[in-house]
Amino acid sequence: MLPEEITSLKNLRTLHLQHNELTCIPEGFEHLSSLEDLDLSSNRLATVPADFALLSSLLRLNLSSNQLKDLPAEISRMKRLKHLDCDANLLETVPPDVGSMESLELLYLRRNKLCVLPEFPSCRQLKELHLAENQIEKLGAEHLEHLQAILVLDLRGNKLRSVPEEMALLQSLERLDLSNNDISSLPCSLGNLHLKFLALEGNPLRTIRREIIAKGTQEVLKYLRSKIKDDRTNQNDSVPETAMTLPSEARVNIHAIATLKLLDYSDKQATLIPDDLFDATKTTLVTSINFSKNQLCEIPQRIVELKEMVLDINLSFNKLSFISHELCLLQKLTFLDLRNNFLSSLPEEMSSLTKLQTINLSFNRFKVFPEVLYRISTLEAVLISNNQVGSLDPQKMKLMENLNTLDLQNNDLLQIPPELGNCVQLRTLLLDGNPFRVPRAAILMKGTAAVLEYLRDRIPA
Repeated sequence: MLPEEITSLKNLRTLHLQHNELTCIPEGFEHLSSLEDLDLSSNRLATVPADFALLSSLLRLNLSSNQLKDLPAEISRMKRLKHLDCDANLLETVPPDVGSMESLELLYLRRNKLCVLPEFPSCRQLKELHLAENQIEKLGAEHLEHLQAILVLDLRGNKLRSVPEEMALLQSLERLDLSNNDISSLPCSLGNLHLKFLALEGNPLRTIRREIIAKGTQEVLKYLRSKIKDDRTNQNDSVPETAMTLPSEARVNIHAIATLKLLDYSDKQATLIPDDLFDATKTTLVTSINFSKNQLCEIPQRIVELKEMVLDINLSFNKLSFISHELCLLQKLTFLDLRNNFLSSLPEEMSSLTKLQTINLSFNRFKVFPEVLYRISTLEAVLISNNQVGSLDPQKMKLMENLNTLDLQNNDLLQIPPELGNCVQLRTLLLDGNPFRVPRAAILMKGTAAVLEYLRDRIPA
């Protein structure tokens, strides 16, 4: 408990109470009328009292890493508040009133349970909006139209399926992180933004080749700009698609199989994939499989029937705790999405996937970097964020000559081996959200090349 006397410090401007065991905020706290900077992060707070809003001088409020399930609507009365940090709580919604906070410049809502976004009609000063690792499924024009000052928009690790055209109206935007979502296409108008950083890894993108994404932000923007004219032409000639199904195969999207070469049985919450789905592929070429967002505990055995043709497989958002040998027989596989499962290891047999270029293992239960990945020399991108990885072997990683993207964000790395700096083939190295002390955040912000150089400088002579 805090001493009650603290509430009588009328001229107190800064109060840092982080990393304690506070379960409640004492009465009378609202009398600290001069308080400008309040840090209550890493406590055990479950609620914020409504009269908290009487802290009218507050500029910065840090409530991160608590147990908050909601915020009081009255928080919007903090008319001077510029920086609000609510990362790592249990928030399922944000009161609409937050959208009326005219002075707000930085808003952190990462690692919560948000499914929908509030609108921000009055937040015209908002420069950074951090929403990573929530469960947001939809991003609409109404969420973006007032963010005219926005510089950083972080939507990593959500469930977004599309990006609205209105994103292109955010002409101040410099950093946009859309990685680890369910986005299959991007509006070409994004190419008109002046982005310094665009993260797209971990999405089932089909409209942009992975080699273009691997070349970095400016190449992606250049590609999108080149497609704007084509996109307008296609709009004039487009014919609406229909999911044609045969009466005897009501669960089988024949159109997708025949036209897109896609075997799609996603978002069904199914525990098994029906046989008639595989039966429908006997006379048709299939190059992509999407069984994501189901309740699969094991990989369907009949997947091996497609081993001579399948290039892409999406098994994300299931309940897989192991990888069966059937998957290891798909030797033409180039893209494998296994994120959001219960995996803690990979079988040695996966080394037979000699054409695999991208593997997404984010949001699983890995404690070490899977040994077999070091032996798949064709890998270009390994996405293993949001696990519990505590170690990796930089000597073996150096031998992965084609690896250009390595996402290790939000793991348990206590130190980064300096020898990782020798992995000069890396173009994108993401390390944020680990408990190591060095490299410091200022180095990480400079980008991959600066981080690798920093690490090389610390290799013992």
